[in-house]
Amino acid sequence: MVLVAHGSRDPRAAEATEALARAVSAARPGTPVWASWLDHTEPGPTAVLRGLAAAGHRRAVLVPLLLTAAYHHRVDIPAAVAAAAQPGPPLAVRVTDVLGPADGTVDAGLLGGLRRRLDEAGPGRFDALVLAAAGTRDARARCSVGRVADALAAEFRVPCRVAYASAAPPSAGVAVSRLRAAGARRVAVCAYFLAPGLFHDAVAEAARAAGAVSVAAPLTDAPELVELVLRRVDDRPVPTG
Repeated sequence: MVLVAHGSRDPRAAEATEALARAVSAARPGTPVWASWLDHTEPGPTAVLRGLAAAGHRRAVLVPLLLTAAYHHRVDIPAAVAAAAQPGPPLAVRVTDVLGPADGTVDAGLLGGLRRRLDEAGPGRFDALVLAAAGTRDARARCSVGRVADALAAEFRVPCRVAYASAAPPSAGVAVSRLRAAGARRVAVCAYFLAPGLFHDAVAEAARAAGAVSVAAPLTDAPELVELVLRRVDDRPVPTG
């Protein structure tokens, strides 16, 4: 099993990915689990796949540690898999879906992990939520983030608005301010991030400055996320093109 994260210059992000890999390995004894990154951190998925093939493995499952099926899932990961096939021993690679909504469905484990982090950040009641994501210019990917926000709104029975750290408006601070202007008094921020880093830091700072009562931590190695990774591994193959 090869986990593929986006990668970051912030060392905390790689540490979070490695922690998730250890947790997945512990939950699936006997299955080797490798961490890899698309950028900033080594090894990359191509190097890991080539190493597995050279070691005699003939099959691998690659799990994109991504919350939206945007450019990295459509382009970077298929390119890494293709590069691993030339040259070297043959290795059959199955790429799973991302961890975000698949076929429009928000996994219960994803919601459970987000709920866990919200509870840890501040167990007090809130009357509005902001789902803060990294950001993307891909409209379909933004729609998938919106599905998660809608699911959180239904679960907690409060308004939930999406915010982005980059690439698309509004920012977390603006989203919090708008909810407060509309009458909300206790706005919590749910972090739609897999790992800590500069984006999450910026979201937390802006949200608190705008009056948020709590900001959740990233999902990292939450037990619900581990279960979601294993469900993706056990799912049917997903096209990578």
